[in-house]
Amino acid sequence: MASTTFTVPVDFAAKKRLEKLAKSTGRSRSFLAAEAINEYLDVNEWQIAGVKRAIASLDRGEGISHDEVKDWVTSWGSGKEKPFPKRT
Repeated sequence: MASTTFTVPVDFAAKKRLEKLAKSTGRSRSFLAAEAINEYLDVNEWQIAGVKRAIASLDRGEGISHDEVKDWVTSWGSGKEKPFPKRT
């Protein structure tokens, strides 16, 4: 994979932590920073995609009302727990 370089300002403490981690793992600071950025992108892209899917399903009317969920959760531990609410 081709790579490119760009500069990211970080505070002094973060730089020192990165240097310490690089030294203890035998990896370069650049390698660790690139890994951290890729992990951040993976998590956030996944989360945003999930939110967009959820919004689209609600727009299609596939949601469960707040009151139904609240009644279900309130029933927990009561001895008469209600079943998981169904989509309407």
